[in-house]
Parts: sequence; structure tokens; C-alpha cells
Amino acid sequence: MAEVRITAQPRTEFGKGYARRTRRAGLLPAVLYGHGEDVRHLSLSAREFSKALKGGSNTLLTVAIDGETHLALPKAVTRHPIRPEYTHVDLLLVRSGEKVTVDVSVHLVGDPAPDTVVNQELTTLTVEAEATHIPQSFDVSIEGKHVGQSILAGDVVLPGGTTLVTEADNLVVGFLAAPTAEEIEAELEEAEAEVGIERDASDEEIQAAAEEEAEASGEQDEASAGPSGSSGNSES
Repeated sequence: MAEVRITAQPRTEFGKGYARRTRRAGLLPAVLYGHGEDVRHLSLSAREFSKALKGGSNTLLTVAIDGETHLALPKAVTRHPIRPEYTHVDLLLVRSGEKVTVDVSVHLVGDPAPDTVVNQELTTLTVEAEATHIPQSFDVSIEGKHVGQSILAGDVVLPGGTTLVTEADNLVVGFLAAPTAEEIEAELEEAEAEVGIERDASDEEIQAAAEEEAEASGEQDEASAGPSGSSGNSES
């Protein structure tokens, strides 16, 4: 798994004002905790941390503080609601060989059979693994899968030393029949009707309506003309 060294500085100031000044200086407020030790409040290089997380959310960090180094995993990362930046991170202390519980992403590989729709229910699996050997992701093959088939959490092959925590019978991905053009059109019309959108009639619909109107008009004319043949009383 990825392991990245990152430098941190102890911090003694707190509050929103300090946090804003810290972020303007290119630093990221953080806390380091775990193993029964006192919580340590830190500032990290925001740029270094963003670069580190490109290796995945379970990137193992070697945090250097005042000449000491500590292994840690990002456990709670807060992002800015608008800007593409982090605003705070909680770091969990870990040791080499220690088991930790993490969420690992599921990547689908391959293509299903024609006219098959992929319905991915789970994008991550919760597993227990050694802190220094956390899988980056699980590749799940969907090559040639047909309608009605499914892949459960227990079907995913895990590397040695990794134990599944997610319930084994949880659905990871299912395979459905692709909708027909008529079904798609009907769903679209229903959705448009719900939001009050009125469609203009197509050329085919206009022609069909005209034919129906002409046919109805012809039947009405025949009814008003009455029966053919003699129209008066015969003389004896």
C-alpha cells in the first residue's frame, strides 16, 4: 500500500479565527490520537496532505513531529463545502502489524453481456487488515455477466491477511435487463408530466389524429343521410 512521509507542527491555538489564519498560510489543522495517548493538535502542509491522499483514502502516513515519526491513517477528513480543499483531518495512530478496520473501494472491471444494465449497490467494502498492508481497492470482474446474476460481498476475493467485515450476503452488484425504447419513452413522458412539461405532437401523432378525425366525420355523415332506397309511400 502507499506510504507517504508528511511533516507536522504542534499547535497551541484553537478556534475558527485561528483555523482560518492557518488555512490562509497553506496549513491544515489536524489532530493525532490513538493507543491511549493524549490527543495532539497539529498543523500539516495542506499541499502535502492533498498530494498524499491522491494515493487513496487509506494512505499510510509517516507523520514527522519535532524529530519523531508516527504511523497514522486518515480517519475523518473534512472538505470545504464549495472549494476543492480540505479544512480538517483526524489522524489515527497505528503500529506495524496492527489490525485496523477500513473501507476499501470496489472497482468494476470488464463489460457485462449485451443488453445488461449494471446496478452497483456497494462502492466500498469494510474489511479488517494490517495497518501496513491495507488494499488500495478490490477489482471485481463483471465480464460477460448476464441478467439475473449477482455478486455478493462474500464473492469478492480478498488478499491474504484481509478479513471481510461487511455482511457476506450484502449485494455488491446486480445485473438487470436493459429497458426497451418504449419503456424509456414512457418513463420520460411520465417524468415530464409530473413537472408539467407538455410535448408538441410528433408528425406521426398529428397524422394519426387527422385520420381518426376524418374517419369519425365520415361515419357521422353516413348516419345523417339515412337509409338508401325508396323515400315515399307506394300507391296501390
